[in-house]
Amino acid sequence: MNAGRPRPERPEPAADNPVARLCVDIPLAHLDRPFDYLVPASLADEVVPGSRVRVRFAGKLVDAFVLERGTDTEHIGRLSFVDRSVSAEPVLSPEIGALARAVADRWAGSLIDVLRLAIPPRHARVEAEEPAEPPSDPVPAPEPDDWSRYTAGPAFLRAVGAGRPARAVWSALPGEGWPARIAVAVQATLAAGRGAVVVVPDHRDLDRVDAALTAALGPGRHATLAAELGPAKRYRSWLSVRRGGVRAVVGTRGAVFAPVQDVGLLVLWDDGDDLHAEPRSPYPHARDVLILRAHSAGAALLLAGHARTAEAQQLIQSGWAHEIVAERAEVRRAAPRVVPTGDDFEVARDAAARSARLPTLAWRIASDSLKRGAPVLVQVPRRGYVPSLACARCRAPARCSALIGSAPQASLRTVCQGPLSSTSGHAVPTCRWCGAIAGRWQCTVCGGDRLRAVVVGAGRTAEELGRAFTGFPIRRSGGDSVLAEVSGEPALVVATPGAEPVAEGGYGAALLLDAWALLTRPDLRAAEETLRRWANAAALLQPAAAGGTVVVVADGGLAVVQALLRWDPAGYAARELAERAELGFPPTSRMASLTGTSTAIADFLAGARLPEQLEQLGPVPVSQETERLLLRVSRNDGLALARGLHAAAGVRSARKAPDPVRVQLDPAELG
Repeated sequence: MNAGRPRPERPEPAADNPVARLCVDIPLAHLDRPFDYLVPASLADEVVPGSRVRVRFAGKLVDAFVLERGTDTEHIGRLSFVDRSVSAEPVLSPEIGALARAVADRWAGSLIDVLRLAIPPRHARVEAEEPAEPPSDPVPAPEPDDWSRYTAGPAFLRAVGAGRPARAVWSALPGEGWPARIAVAVQATLAAGRGAVVVVPDHRDLDRVDAALTAALGPGRHATLAAELGPAKRYRSWLSVRRGGVRAVVGTRGAVFAPVQDVGLLVLWDDGDDLHAEPRSPYPHARDVLILRAHSAGAALLLAGHARTAEAQQLIQSGWAHEIVAERAEVRRAAPRVVPTGDDFEVARDAAARSARLPTLAWRIASDSLKRGAPVLVQVPRRGYVPSLACARCRAPARCSALIGSAPQASLRTVCQGPLSSTSGHAVPTCRWCGAIAGRWQCTVCGGDRLRAVVVGAGRTAEELGRAFTGFPIRRSGGDSVLAEVSGEPALVVATPGAEPVAEGGYGAALLLDAWALLTRPDLRAAEETLRRWANAAALLQPAAAGGTVVVVADGGLAVVQALLRWDPAGYAARELAERAELGFPPTSRMASLTGTSTAIADFLAGARLPEQLEQLGPVPVSQETERLLLRVSRNDGLALARGLHAAAGVRSARKAPDPVRVQLDPAELG
């Protein structure tokens, strides 16, 4: 009975550029396109390109970003009006908008998903604050510093200082103060009047580069971006960059989208670290995002690390990038001595200690380091105490026999089958999945009731070392307690890969234990990742001339150990790339992973227009309900594959298909 109620008056459109093209925050693949709205005259000064607004979409009030404003529209029919302006702050720059679109297209994603990664949530109080005044004095050009230790180092600095888009892969020497070298490159970029972005894996590296940039540039000339900063501090730093007050940024994964104006240098440290792989849709990798950005912005790119990935090697072999390496004589002066021990090497374990946790050679080298007053690093691949158990009689993996489920009859419930582990030498084994206590465990294969350790964790290792080296402190780093630094006093530091703290003056020795746990992982990148983790640990040691020695306890992995022994990450990366090219694996091809139920995957592919030269690998089961299918194409067909997959996802979302399919291009793990 609304016949007598007057309709609300339609607003007057803005006089200039009344049409706003928006990216609406609707995470549906079939709606991944701009939508046109009219700008009311009352909001003409607030609805600016890059700002946030609220609009009515399908009867709901949703967020949106303004991509641009204009006079024309391709929409047939009557346009709706922008409902309100959230903020007149132009948070989306044209460069980042174009980069986000390119990232979405390359990884078969939607623009709004990428913009969620690129732009932090708004913090109104911070946005209203007066911005700090940036330093007014110019940044002086730096000296070459220790870049002269590398054959192409000074040339790269000159190119960056001249504003040229140099692209390089830098193999850092052991013991290198790499944060200071990166700070010099950033200083050269700022001295040339351009901006710089540095991306590192974690907060410990972030703190080191932050300190180096402060020392090189002075306070107030750079910003840090990381989720650990908290919403207010992160948004304040991000705004200082977006508004142009700060021209240099260092941050973790999300900093690849830092809105630095006129960016001239993009740096990524340790591109093989899995922390650079985004776990949220559309799952881009920081390395590849920076490559896209360097190409579109005409910026220099530096991929750096102690090891080298096959992806970085491919950039060199294709001619897109050049390598920055030191002469062999310089490498020999900087590297520690590497001593392998195991059945495949000349220095093998003594027969009496074949089953010992610590070979005699490793014990002796660690003792010598402690006696001369230097700490010892012990790298253990697993956290915990005994994270994996097996039957002592038949060696079958120990599994949980607890019944799970809510059915009233026990016969209708399912057996957990989770792996058993132990948290101490006296603890009763528990299930790592359901937490059930396995007090009366019995092997389902042979009926045995005794357990043995399959994998020894960092906790058990620290306990054993404490008994072997009485009188010396034991420090642990890993899990929720990661140390950034330790003193140069004699001590044993037990760390998991990636959690090794920096020691003052360098470690005197390093023991790399349980190499098999790294090398035998069912992963295409297992060997490459093993060398990366070993190289990062060995780089923390004193040089061989000062007594620095690495002991690799390995029964296998001859090629990886030899690469560490020669300190030749470039040679190993070339070999790895050649093997992948022969087998047709990334990065010489592009692969997509489809995960879902068999019915959903079949339905997904039925509506997909994919490249003709496409191979299907699988499917293989992932769980009781889901399976995984791999699709492989040549690199030239990679963009066509991404477009076809995104279009197929759009068809299913438009039909409101019930079972989802997870689409991931270039997944970090293929196993």
